[in-house]
Amino acid sequence: MEKIFDAVDIGSLIKKKRKELGMTQAQLADMSGNGVRFISELENGKSTMEVGKVLDTLHVLGFDLFASARGDSL
Repeated sequence: MEKIFDAVDIGSLIKKKRKELGMTQAQLADMSGNGVRFISELENGKSTMEVGKVLDTLHVLGFDLFASARGDSL
């Protein structure tokens, strides 16, 4: 499990997983219902991304998202 601090961390996580799966940005865009520009900006850590689209992209890549208060253990 990786700790996420900002949009750059999310973008790096998505890019790493996409590459591990051998997917192009175009393939990920198609599978998640987003555009290639969205995926590119997301992977580059743009901080004003639409959260629903980000969640869709994470889902396609097989991620589950959890939140916990600082100090709580998951």
